[in-house]
Amino acid sequence: MARSRPYSALHPASDPPPDPNNRKPPTRSGSSGSSGDPGSSGSSDSPADTVGSDGYRTSSGDDGSSRTGPAPAPGQGEHRAPGEPEVLVVGAGPTGLLLAGDLAAAGRRVTLVEERDAAVGSLTRALVVHARTLEQLDARGLADELVEAGHPIDRLRLFGNATLHPTTLPTRFPFVLIVGQYVVERLLERRARAAGVDFRYGARMTALRHRPGGVEIEVRQPDGVHTLRAGYLVGADGAHSTVRRELGVPFPGRPVLRSLVLADVRLDAPPHDPFVVSASGQTFALVGSFGDGWYRVMGWDRNRQLPDDAPVELAEVRETVRSAMGSDFGMRDPRWISRFRSDERQAPAYRVGRAFLAGDAAHVHSPAGGLGLNTGLQDAANLSWKLVRALEAAQAAGGEAASARAADALLDTYEAERRPIGALMVRTSGALVRLGLLRYPGSGAVRTLAATAVNRVRALNQRAMGTVSGIHLSYPPASPGSQEPHRRGRRAPLPGLGAAPAPHPLTGKRVPDLRLTSGRLYEALREGRFVLVTPRGAARRPADRRFVQVESAGPGRRTLLVRPDAHIAWAAEGPEPAGLEEALTAWTGPPTARGRADKDRIRADA
Repeated sequence: MARSRPYSALHPASDPPPDPNNRKPPTRSGSSGSSGDPGSSGSSDSPADTVGSDGYRTSSGDDGSSRTGPAPAPGQGEHRAPGEPEVLVVGAGPTGLLLAGDLAAAGRRVTLVEERDAAVGSLTRALVVHARTLEQLDARGLADELVEAGHPIDRLRLFGNATLHPTTLPTRFPFVLIVGQYVVERLLERRARAAGVDFRYGARMTALRHRPGGVEIEVRQPDGVHTLRAGYLVGADGAHSTVRRELGVPFPGRPVLRSLVLADVRLDAPPHDPFVVSASGQTFALVGSFGDGWYRVMGWDRNRQLPDDAPVELAEVRETVRSAMGSDFGMRDPRWISRFRSDERQAPAYRVGRAFLAGDAAHVHSPAGGLGLNTGLQDAANLSWKLVRALEAAQAAGGEAASARAADALLDTYEAERRPIGALMVRTSGALVRLGLLRYPGSGAVRTLAATAVNRVRALNQRAMGTVSGIHLSYPPASPGSQEPHRRGRRAPLPGLGAAPAPHPLTGKRVPDLRLTSGRLYEALREGRFVLVTPRGAARRPADRRFVQVESAGPGRRTLLVRPDAHIAWAAEGPEPAGLEEALTAWTGPPTARGRADKDRIRADA
């Protein structure tokens, strides 16, 4: 069921605890407005309702009185000007850029707001892009360019000489890509601009309010405070998320590592492997090659724990890496040096009414495994098409209640699907760190034993690499509106099917890049719609804007309905299986027949 009130109203036992990560102004959150755009004026044309810490809104009426009540539920009447954005995205990091680009590519009006003045920095931050993320970028026509700009590696060496082998992954991208985060951001920003995203830089979000049919935020810019309104809001503004704080959503967890140092440097004597990790219980270090002469080095020393804001010099980085690896590899010429801390935290809610959290705003974890950027981009890929579908449903139905409920149920699947994945990534990265830093007697033998098992047991190596890369991750096989809990092993029936058999075993799983009679599946996904994969020779269905029909080039007789995020929504055996119409309606809404010319026009526009 959708959350129609701020998080604290749903959990009123106590005020949310202070955010332990919120020590200084956020560097990745953003919010902006323009006095010249509709909906960006400094004052509201209707009573504003401010969400308080008790989860209720206090509205100032025309007579100056105050009225208090629950924040409005999604699906209530719209009161926005036609030119206003349909979605506000706060935070122009990788997660926000991918999400905003997806929305704009689908023809939706989206404004992306960011506190930084510059669009994309030159700092690397994250440096690993995994196979599943590359598949998502392939579904947007971006993967090949990013691979060309990065350094693919065919092994991922961890603690105690444990080595994972991505070459065994069943994907078009059987490697780990080492590439600076800023390269990813530049690629995503260029796509978002080309799609028509309205960028607002140099602004800071200061307030958030739910209103009937949408949300509004106040943003502070050099010329004053402005207001932006939209139907939905996504907070992709990082670990110190202003959106999360304004929603009253806590961020429970604990510190993992303090006083990590990192730098991008040149190396005179680099290690043989392009990506090396070493941990001894007292120290930890990582060296990764960008493939262009620059290297990312990261280190931690249990005996050198300094405040987060303590200055860091190259000499400290050298000493920390040398103590962990036995060499500093002749590091020199740093272009960036930093000190940071690593926490494990996850928001208990990814959705509050018409507001969502994604990326580091929803979950943070240790750098082990390179999971942060990848998990955030997967959040964006999951949420973007659902927002598009909800907006399309509202537009087509003109506010009809049943359609609004169906769209709302679809949006609920974002948290149901992504929060368990976020929790798994927190556990996975935490386990890697803890295993590497064990320091009780015999811990070295434990690391050696674990490394030996990973290296010698092929199934274990494949399973570990499949989890880290995202290739083996799947969603519970349930449909929008299902009342079955989203738990591992539970399978919910499709609405309207009554006592129909359990869903096909493939439902909810990642779909590989199938060969089609007209190309590849991930090329077909570039239209941003559902893809209906039918066996060779199956009858063509009437043109329908809800999905693209393609024909498998393989010998099988299976029919698949593939979601825009490349997970299987529904599957059955045979070219005309029972239940297909119900599945299409459950996931994509009622039929919207179009002529062949219209379908061709849509493809040309895409």
